[in-house]
Amino acid sequence: MHRLHLTGLVALALWASACAHASYQGGVYRDAEASYHMGDLGPEWRRVDVDADTDLAFEATSLDAIMQVNATCDPSLDIPLSSLTNHLLIGFTEREGRTEETLPFAEREALFTDVEAKLDGVRRRLRLVVLKKDGCVYDFALVGPPDARFDQARAGFDAWLTGFSTP
Repeated sequence: MHRLHLTGLVALALWASACAHASYQGGVYRDAEASYHMGDLGPEWRRVDVDADTDLAFEATSLDAIMQVNATCDPSLDIPLSSLTNHLLIGFTEREGRTEETLPFAEREALFTDVEAKLDGVRRRLRLVVLKKDGCVYDFALVGPPDARFDQARAGFDAWLTGFSTP
């Protein structure tokens, strides 16, 4: 029992150490798994912490919008972009008006998806981008209200994406 407790503490310390080494400076995100650059955001966006499964998240309270990016690196996984996108939609109900386009992005092809759906009974509009590059999956999301504020937030999201690059 004591050995099991010690093993758990060591695993927790390693996990905390990996998380502690994540940084975001000058538009560059780095952690033990990935490194990438993001574009500039306007002054209405402020960084927020959401959960351990998201590298970066920003919100614009005046627009009632949030954007996020996450990288997951495992070269052994080869999951289609549409399946990866569907994973991002877990928890959203009453999905409507879904459009998908495969477009060039960061020297690869990425799946760009627009959809309206409900989250906890609240109607939201989403712009999702999923990219596979160099053994990593990058997912980007913009979530906001289904009105003109989303279009304003989308301008910031698009600028943020334009600055995306990997080393």
